[in-house]
Amino acid sequence: MELDTARDRWTALATRVEEAQQAYYGDDAPIMSDAEYDRAIQELRDLEREFPELQSADSPTQRVGAATFTTFAPVEHRVRMMSLEDVFSLEQLRAWANRARAAAGTDEVPTTCELKVDGLAINITYEGGRLVRAATRGDGRVGEDVTANVLTIEGIPHRLAGDLLPELVEVRGEVYFPVVAFSALNEQLVASGKPPFANPRNAAAGSLRQKDASVTATRPLALIAHGIGALEWSGGELPATQWEVYRLFESWGIPVSADTRHTPTQADVEEMIAYFAEHRHDVIHEIDGIVVKVDSRAQQEQMGATSRVPRWAAAYKYPPEEVNTHLLDIRVQVGRTGRVTPYGVMEPVTVAGSTVQKATLHNASEVARKGLLIGDTVVLRKAGDVIPEIVAPVENLRDGSERPFVMPEECPSCGARLAPAKEGDVDLRCPNTATCPAQLSARVEHIGSRGALDIEALGEETSLALTQPDLGREEVVAALAGGASLELEDGTVVSLPDEERAQLAAADLAASVEGLLPPEQEPALRSEAGLFSLDAEALRDVMVYRPVRVKGEETGDWRQMRYFWTSPWRKVRGKDPVAVDSRPTGTTETMLSQLQAAKDKPLWRYIVALSIRHIGPTSARPLAERYRTLAAIAAASVEDLAETEGVGPVSAAAVREWFEEDWHREIVERWRGAGVGFEDPEPE
Repeated sequence: MELDTARDRWTALATRVEEAQQAYYGDDAPIMSDAEYDRAIQELRDLEREFPELQSADSPTQRVGAATFTTFAPVEHRVRMMSLEDVFSLEQLRAWANRARAAAGTDEVPTTCELKVDGLAINITYEGGRLVRAATRGDGRVGEDVTANVLTIEGIPHRLAGDLLPELVEVRGEVYFPVVAFSALNEQLVASGKPPFANPRNAAAGSLRQKDASVTATRPLALIAHGIGALEWSGGELPATQWEVYRLFESWGIPVSADTRHTPTQADVEEMIAYFAEHRHDVIHEIDGIVVKVDSRAQQEQMGATSRVPRWAAAYKYPPEEVNTHLLDIRVQVGRTGRVTPYGVMEPVTVAGSTVQKATLHNASEVARKGLLIGDTVVLRKAGDVIPEIVAPVENLRDGSERPFVMPEECPSCGARLAPAKEGDVDLRCPNTATCPAQLSARVEHIGSRGALDIEALGEETSLALTQPDLGREEVVAALAGGASLELEDGTVVSLPDEERAQLAAADLAASVEGLLPPEQEPALRSEAGLFSLDAEALRDVMVYRPVRVKGEETGDWRQMRYFWTSPWRKVRGKDPVAVDSRPTGTTETMLSQLQAAKDKPLWRYIVALSIRHIGPTSARPLAERYRTLAAIAAASVEDLAETEGVGPVSAAAVREWFEEDWHREIVERWRGAGVGFEDPEPE
C-alpha cells in the first residue's frame, strides 16, 4: 500500500472511530459494535506501524475514552484512569499470559479473575476517610464531577470504616444498574412519555449524570470497586496482592464483587471463563467478559503500562449472543456529514435483554460482503451486548422470494446524486451539504448534543420538527391509501372511502390522498444559521404527523399535531372541538431559554457545534485555549493550526477548508449577529 492510499484509509477510519468514542463515552449512546470498533482500532494501529508518519497527537489510538463535555464541572484525576487490553480468544489470552510469565521470570504467575462489569467507570476520592469527590472517567485524565449524585447511591460509604486510614485514596470501580430493575425503569419512562434506555449500561450512565441528584436517588444504582488510583498513606501501606487489596476494601466498607476468584494457574483462569460463559445471566449486573490481573502488586509495578493500558491486566471478551429473525427491508439514512448508511429493518426480536428492530449495515459493500438479501432469515447479535449487528443470512432457509438490495443513486432526502467523497472510499455521500434536509436535521441535533452546546431540549425529534416537519407525510399517504384515517388538529378525520380506493389506479390514488392532506410546510429552519434567531411566534404553526397508539400499540391511523405550541382546540366527548387559547409548550420555552443561555458558552463548544470534520471536544479544547477567538482560528494557516497540541495535519486541513465555504461563514456571522460571542476571556 502506498502512503497516499494509507493516509486516505487512516483518515476515514479515524473519523469513524472518533465518532464512536464520542457516542459511547460521551453521549452514552453507542453507534458502533465492540467488534467493529476493535477491528477499526487494530487497523489504525497496523497502518501507523507500517507508516509511522500517520501517527499524531490527535490519533484515536492515543486516547482513552472521550473528552469531558457536560455541564458537570471538570475534575482532573490525580492518577490517570487507563483502559484495558482486550483479548477475544483463549489463544490471545494465553499469549498475554506468556508475556506476563516472561516478564516475571516464572513458570506461573498467579492472577485474580473478576467479572467485567458493564457499567460506568467511576473514581471516588476519600480524604481522611471521608468521601470528598466522585468523577467519571472522561478521557482518563479529566472526568465529570458527579459527587452529589454518587452520595445518593446506597452501598457507597460516605466515610470509610476502620481507624488506620489513608490521608487520601482514589477508589476506582464501576457503577451499574441491576438487570432485574431495568425493565421496570423503562416501563416507567415510557409511561411518562420519555424515551427508554437501550440497555442497563446506558441506564447507569444516564442515572448517574442526572442534573437533579434527587432523580439519581430514585434509581437502584450500585458500585463494584476494582482498583486504586492515587494513594497517600503515611501510617500504612497497601497489601502485597490484588486479592488482599479487595479484602482491604471490604474492611473499609467498600463493595467488591463476590464473584472475584484467586486463580493461581492458567487452567483456573480458563475454568472461570467457561463457568461464566454459561452463567453470565445469573449475575445481578450485565457482564461482557472476565478481567484477569496479575495478583502480585510488585509484579504489576515491574510490568508497567503502555500509554493506554497496563501490561499486567487483560480483559477477555465473551462473544455476543445470537438469534434469528426476518430481514424485512434494507433502507438508507443520511448522516450529518452526508454519509449514506444502509440499515436493516427486521421483525422485532429480543436479544441480550432488549427488543431490536433495526441494525446498521454501514455501506453497500458490507451488505454485499455478508451476502444479504431482503427477505432473508438472518443471524442477529448484539455485539458487546450493546449494538445490534446482522451477522449473516441463513441461506438454507431461502425460498426464492428474497431480492437483492440496490443502493440508491440519489439522496433519499434531497435528490442529489450520491458519490464517494474521494476515489477509493467505500462510503457514498450526499454532496449537497448546505441544503440537504437530512444533513441539516442531524447537524442541528448535534448542536444540541452534550458534546457541543448541551441544549437538552434540542434533541432528535425537535431537530426534525424544526427542519423536516413533513417527514412523516409519505407514510401518512401510504397509510391512507391502504384504508387508514388521519385526524387533523381541529378534530376532523379524513380518509378515502373503500369504494373510491378500489376504483383508483396507484398514481391517482396517491394524488387523491394528497388532496386530503394540508399543504406542505415551510420549515422553521432552512439552515442552522437561523437557530439563535428563533422565537416562539415563528414556531406557532409547525405541525407534525404521529401514529395513533392505543395502549402503546400503533393502530395504523395517524394524527396531525402542533409541535411547539399547545393545540388551539379542546376535544369534548360527543361534541365538536372547542376553540381555546394556544401557547408555547413548556418544552418550547425551555428550548428557547436554553438557546439564549447557549450564547455565552465556552469557545470550544462552538467549535464542536459547527460540525467541522475530524474536530471533536478533544481537539476543540486546545484550539480554543491557544487562539481564544473563532476569528483567530479562521485566520490561522494549516501549518499554524497543526502545531496546536492534539491537532494534527488532517484536522488542521479540515478546519481551514471549513472556513473557506461561504455558507459556513454565514452561519458564524448570523450567530454572531444573534449575540453569540465566539471568544474566551484571557486567562488571569
